[in-house]
Amino acid sequence: MMNVTFFQQLVDSISERGRELIGWGERGSSALDIQTLCNDLLSGRGEASGVALADEVFQIYAELDIADRQDFFRYLAESLNANPDKVLAAADAYRADPSPARLLALHLAAEPQRQELLRRLNRASGGTANLVRMRSDLLKLLPDFPELKVVDDDFFHLFSSWFNRGFLVLRRIDWQTPAALLEKIIKYEAVHEINDWPSLRRRLAPDRRCFGFFHPALVDEPLIFVEVALVKSIATQIQPLIDREQKELDPARADTAVFYSISNCQHGLKGVSFGNFLIKQVVAELQQELPQLKHFVTLSPIPGFMRWLNNERRTEHSSVLSDAQRTLLEQLDAPEKCGRTKNDAGQHAALQTELLSLAAYYFLQAKNPTGKPLDPVARFHLGNGARLERINPEADLSAKGLRQSAGMMVNYAYVLADIERNHEAYANDNTVVTTSAVRKLLRSDAASATTK
Repeated sequence: MMNVTFFQQLVDSISERGRELIGWGERGSSALDIQTLCNDLLSGRGEASGVALADEVFQIYAELDIADRQDFFRYLAESLNANPDKVLAAADAYRADPSPARLLALHLAAEPQRQELLRRLNRASGGTANLVRMRSDLLKLLPDFPELKVVDDDFFHLFSSWFNRGFLVLRRIDWQTPAALLEKIIKYEAVHEINDWPSLRRRLAPDRRCFGFFHPALVDEPLIFVEVALVKSIATQIQPLIDREQKELDPARADTAVFYSISNCQHGLKGVSFGNFLIKQVVAELQQELPQLKHFVTLSPIPGFMRWLNNERRTEHSSVLSDAQRTLLEQLDAPEKCGRTKNDAGQHAALQTELLSLAAYYFLQAKNPTGKPLDPVARFHLGNGARLERINPEADLSAKGLRQSAGMMVNYAYVLADIERNHEAYANDNTVVTTSAVRKLLRSDAASATTK
């Protein structure tokens, strides 16, 4: 942190000197609009004046209302494209002489000016954090203004390089961590809400671990944080893991580490991959500290299951559901009546059996256009080299758990010796590595089409 702070102070001093060189006093550019400043920043000024300009762009942007921010992004989309004539000329030159130098010239000509503007804005003090926030604003506008996607493409392209795995730092978070960062853990928890400080303290108890991945440019802003429970045997229900009254276990007696919450913290980095072996690093960290641990598994939500299932139920000629299944699934429309009395216990058990079968189908055969599983959490863990271990019924009976997955959760297993092989099978062939127990959940007609 000392090095980062020193660097920020250095950038601040350069910015102040740049303002003097430009001739600005306090907020001396207030008469200039943000587009003029961006054009000046692209004009090739020196480093000091460039830092000052970038700082000023961010200050003015922060004061814009939603309509003005929309106009700013439209300016980026329409005014800072690549020059078509230069692109065509460079392409013709490369066609005539396909040399590395001509290829580089073509690459430079084809790059939108937006990318260079974003790189120059990144020179400002706190530039990376400001750009991440700027993209967060842009993402909120995209559903209504899809023409701005060209701007997001450039953000995504640059962020994919700036936030690659090699820049991330793993840090353990505990009760001694500064309160400002602990507050962010409460704020960013996206899987199982943390309601108060006592609940957070239980999640940081001796039989719990919390790790955050950080980027040097964002200092104390976590990108991802991972919550872990140290337990005996694989957990199949979430409530015992997050109940703040649960009795603590001596970590030396634990044989299993359960990853029960993994939260992405920065909306502005949505879709940006931080690499495929983040969890492996946490596993290695835990194994070094507690060598007696034998099992490393998740207890993960299935956020897309009910959305998929309800879509199938609405589809008149669904290839997935039979008439008998549709009738059985009607229980989901009145969950308060399902399996809560002795009289309907059998019907409830039949529903749970059918839900497990449909969940197995959802994981193993329901694919997105790229051939990968529909479920985003499944894609994350399978991409990290995990094995789909087990599907657990009635594992999360909270309102959110019932709404997302009819209460089901899933265990993914991380076996260090198999992680790279599993990852390659998934990355290259879309193979969902799973267990025979999960495959057996499929109905016989569906199982015949299932891969390993």
